[in-house]
Amino acid sequence: MADPYQTLGVARNADEKAIKSAYRKLAKELHPDRNTDNPKAAERFSAVTAAYDLLSDKDKRARFDRGEIDGEGNPKAPFGFGAGAAGGNPFAGRGGFRPGAGPGGAAGFEGEAGDFSSIFDELFGGGGGPFGGRRRGAAPQQKGADVAYRLAVSFEDAAALRPQRVSLSNGKTIELKLPAGVETGTQRRLPGQGEPGPGGPGDAIVTIEVTPHRFFKREGDDVRLDLPVRLDEAVLGGKVKVPTVDGPVMVTVPKGSTSGKVLRLGGKGFHRAISGRGDQLVTLLIDIPSGDAELEKLVDEWQGDRSRNPRAGLGV
Repeated sequence: MADPYQTLGVARNADEKAIKSAYRKLAKELHPDRNTDNPKAAERFSAVTAAYDLLSDKDKRARFDRGEIDGEGNPKAPFGFGAGAAGGNPFAGRGGFRPGAGPGGAAGFEGEAGDFSSIFDELFGGGGGPFGGRRRGAAPQQKGADVAYRLAVSFEDAAALRPQRVSLSNGKTIELKLPAGVETGTQRRLPGQGEPGPGGPGDAIVTIEVTPHRFFKREGDDVRLDLPVRLDEAVLGGKVKVPTVDGPVMVTVPKGSTSGKVLRLGGKGFHRAISGRGDQLVTLLIDIPSGDAELEKLVDEWQGDRSRNPRAGLGV
């Protein structure tokens, strides 16, 4: 049988304060609610609780030290299972089986319920501990396993936070709302949509992958777009149709625009995690047709800007 002193990691001459301190530390570390995926922790938690039950009772501790009971509180009966120091009751000394306790009695912690309650109040914030009405020290039933999913979301849907339909392994189809600030690797937990278990179903965990776009690029919460424009649109200005994540819009190209000029479309980017949306940054690229004889003749005869050096700022 396990030695309660060794279970709690205290010396045989340890005082009540040292025993209680050792138990508090182990109970907090091994508590089943904090180790839902580790059944061995629940077993150790039950063991340290039983050890504290024995050592915190002065009478039981004295009887154990004298060799009258073992580490589980059973009377030692070297000549068979019968009468002995416990007066014929083989379960005497074990609070869980004392006569008259009844099925709803203070099973397992006779005489120490108040002490255990105070310890759990300190560790877990009152209410007699997190066990509710079940036997103290009993491990909670395990929930079912979580189920992982990967969800591909289009660039536009992620930017506009359009809801997604998700088919689960349990046969259900749900509508998943995308969170602000969504990006590849963002996870959404769906409580109770995992595998069934004795303690209730587990959860579904959806990992989102934002698919790349063929012409939109993400930059933080902003969206970048390179927009080709004709020479006449750049020189004379005009309205052009521009694609955005929310659909196409008409944008005015300023007169005399050059390649590299950036137009900002407010609120056409990704939703920010805090509030608001980013912008769409449109970079103009003047598209010059090749082999256009008329254009070549026009430029060849044009003398108005021949004397200007647009590279002067580069020192050349």
